[in-house]
Amino acid sequence: MSGVLSMILAGGEGTRLAPLTSYRAKPAVPFGGSYRILDFVLNNFVNSDLLQIFVLTQFKSHSLLKHMSRRWSVSGLTNRFIDPIPAQMQTGRHWYQGTADAIYQNLHVIDGLDPEIVCVFGGDHIYKMDIRQMINFHRDNSAVLTVAAIPVPIDQANQFGIIEVDETGKMIGFQEKPKNGAKEIPGRPGWVLASMGNYVFDAKVLRASLIEDAQEVDSLHDFGHNIIPKLWPSGDVYVYDFSTNSIRGEPENSRGYWRDVGTIDAYFQSNMDLIQVLPPIDLYNKHWPLRSYHPAVPPAKFVHDQRNRTGQAICSMVSGGSIISGSVVHESVLGYNVHVHSHSFVQQSVIMGNNDIGRGCRIRRAIIDKDVHIAPGTIIGEDPIADRERFHVSPEGIVVIPKGARVGY
Repeated sequence: MSGVLSMILAGGEGTRLAPLTSYRAKPAVPFGGSYRILDFVLNNFVNSDLLQIFVLTQFKSHSLLKHMSRRWSVSGLTNRFIDPIPAQMQTGRHWYQGTADAIYQNLHVIDGLDPEIVCVFGGDHIYKMDIRQMINFHRDNSAVLTVAAIPVPIDQANQFGIIEVDETGKMIGFQEKPKNGAKEIPGRPGWVLASMGNYVFDAKVLRASLIEDAQEVDSLHDFGHNIIPKLWPSGDVYVYDFSTNSIRGEPENSRGYWRDVGTIDAYFQSNMDLIQVLPPIDLYNKHWPLRSYHPAVPPAKFVHDQRNRTGQAICSMVSGGSIISGSVVHESVLGYNVHVHSHSFVQQSVIMGNNDIGRGCRIRRAIIDKDVHIAPGTIIGEDPIADRERFHVSPEGIVVIPKGARVGY
């Protein structure tokens, strides 16, 4: 894997995830109790032994940079690094104008390393991938660009770049977020082949394409809108089938799992996936460790064991420092330092950490951001009208409590 440089686009504003992104970039949003969204793509590169990584940030980057400094630093190893690069206006007085422009503004760091291949991946999806297998596919086909792809239902076509591919894996058509007329997968009606936003480029072709695109005034400077449509007709753009990616120790049901957690409902469902008996994404595979920053907290504790006052968590994940005190947590994901007081009931919820839930609360189908205090006796998730008067509620009825809120006080 020598000669491979990786660029992770982690500057997403994440407006559809508001209010979770009111104080942080989308890749910095906590996920799965003990992680941030960015951790998943970083673990994919580290576990693939690809350790020349730049992480490009832009919007509300403080939380993300703090997280990276605590966990994702590499020192003392020659030519190995995981370095954040904040937007610096290298090519003019403007921030990144699109995904392609983000890489264009950092061509100087690419030129300084003179790689053979540049991986350009998004930093805001939940999945596992051995990236070496995609790079080998790229090299075997002498491709100038390889795009990772997955099948999605046709009603989601307007959210993705839609690909046509021949029997050899060569791209023979591309539509960026078509509103209608998306080309279905042959023999699979109702499904289309969608770009995951993960690209492996020949470094020289990438450089030339970005310089050409930067000179076009009318360009959106975006890989999906501009770079791919210009490259695929050349005949040297290939499509990597993500469902063929294999990771040692992974259960068969996890093959092809990839989630764009760009909305509140998608984020909530991806967290709920984790607590299934056989989860479609496995956090416990010892052959594919999922690293993150873990604060110095004690183990989770469950008390008491009395009649009508037993602390218990069922079909749930509970992170360190949490105390379930005479209360019941059911089908939920709890981050660090969550205290659920006696006679409270939490169901199908995501609680991010440093939270205090008072006595006698009932909370259902909610996402509670960090540092939230909820007064005793508060009810959330049972009265949609009352919830919408106080909080943000998603189209599927998920109640979102913003960071630092004091509810019921």
